[in-house]
Amino acid sequence: MHGLNGMGWGMGSWWIIGIVIIVAIVWMVIKGLNQNSTNQGIDKSALDILKDRYARGEIDKQEFEERRKDLM
Repeated sequence: MHGLNGMGWGMGSWWIIGIVIIVAIVWMVIKGLNQNSTNQGIDKSALDILKDRYARGEIDKQEFEERRKDLM
């Protein structure tokens, strides 16, 4: 009887290993997505950032035009 309990624990521990593998895969996917979104911000030009700020309403048209002239 004792041998069956030990064997049952060994077989039952495989689900823990499976969960660890799934968590590792999810973590790597999330990390990869975060790196891609960070790289997209680096690729933007100063004019693109200025346009984004104007579109979000952070600056008005006058300030947008002045800063755009400075960049050109």
